[in-house]
Amino acid sequence: MNQPRQCPAVLIAAPASGQGKTTVTAALARLHRNLGRKVRVFKCGPDFLDPMIHERASGAPVYQLDMWMVGEQESRRLLWEAAGEADLILIEGVMGLFDGTPSSADLARHFGVPVLGVIDGTAMAQTFGALALGLARYQPDLPFAGVLANRVGTLRHAQLLEGSLTEGLRWYGALSRETGIELPSRHLGLVQASELNDLDVRLDAAAQALGSSCEVALPPPVTFAAPEVIKAEPLLAGVRIAVARDEAFAFTYGASLDLLRAMGAELEFFSPIHDRQLPQADSLYLPGGYPELHHQALSANTSMLEAIRAHHAAGKPLLAECGGMLYLLDSLTDVEGDRAELVGVLPGDAVMQKKLAALALQSVELPEGTLRGHTYHHSLTSTALAPIARGLSPNGGRGAEAVYRQGRLTASYVHFYFPSNPGAVAALFAPDLETTIAGKSAPTVDRVETQSNVGGGLPPMRP
Repeated sequence: MNQPRQCPAVLIAAPASGQGKTTVTAALARLHRNLGRKVRVFKCGPDFLDPMIHERASGAPVYQLDMWMVGEQESRRLLWEAAGEADLILIEGVMGLFDGTPSSADLARHFGVPVLGVIDGTAMAQTFGALALGLARYQPDLPFAGVLANRVGTLRHAQLLEGSLTEGLRWYGALSRETGIELPSRHLGLVQASELNDLDVRLDAAAQALGSSCEVALPPPVTFAAPEVIKAEPLLAGVRIAVARDEAFAFTYGASLDLLRAMGAELEFFSPIHDRQLPQADSLYLPGGYPELHHQALSANTSMLEAIRAHHAAGKPLLAECGGMLYLLDSLTDVEGDRAELVGVLPGDAVMQKKLAALALQSVELPEGTLRGHTYHHSLTSTALAPIARGLSPNGGRGAEAVYRQGRLTASYVHFYFPSNPGAVAALFAPDLETTIAGKSAPTVDRVETQSNVGGGLPPMRP
């Protein structure tokens, strides 16, 4: 039987989004990595962009932790496995510490991981201490490590913030608001790590700045109980899946790709922007990303458009999520009104919005089974297709994303977390699957606007 494992760990949280959790987490990861320690970083909740930064900072894969989407048992397994190889585990929270159900605080309490509160110290002095005390005492049973000030102006400013702490709250140091440290962002969150040519320079600068103002000793160890061992069945043995991966399509969960491999699938990555043909594959996976930033280049690659049309016409499985779904529509128009014609296997058009169009955790009951995931997008889509299913938000909100199907093509704004139902995922990708809907198109209705309502009880996800 597997035994419990111990490893120093801390969860980095904040009073709200936009306080700089990602920058601080990445700085801590790079700081300890530069000291020769093996660091594993996790991200609370559904997020694709922050983990890209943390992978560069730590030099190790980054996975999501979430008591609902990932589940308690899978979260426990991921932490237990990391504890067996790492010198330090860092977990970046999502939104504010107590926001959402379940929240970052819920995860920290459940696994006994102490919280390091990050507070933006801009234009603040003694009030810093009041915020810190509130984070530490709002829920008496929450393990709390201390606080770290972000975006501090001067040494004197940092001293004022440190002096405001009461009731024995521990000061973990400060990070300045130097422009060379902050990580740039755009409408869906941080800019992708691959787009930042100076990312390593920024990370090393942040690590050095943090190391000069805080203790670099490891936090106390946390005991992680052994998980239940569940072995993946070879449901996709011998199946080759082409996975889109480039500047336009990069939003994949590492755990989802791991599951496909564990079920026996062979993954072949390709670029819808740069490659002219699909790789030899039985099935196709188009994840989300930023097709709106590259829609003209995608449109210009006509041989790839034809290859994807041919894949669909041959009745081969195709799963498209969010940006992947937009790619399959007749057209995509950006916020400047620039329109590009795309694959056209899904009837409809998408238009980018300047404001958030939808945000919610989602549970979707498909004919293959129930899958969990999330939705987060800035586009609206019009289509003549009737959905085969709609998502439900666990927070009781109004988010209800549509799922469309044309033959073996399944498309939605929902980013699915594959380990939430391996059998359903295998059914979506298996080339020889026979289901009640395989080979059948969804019914059509009058052309309607399809949009998830904003919310699902959750505020916007930002670093």
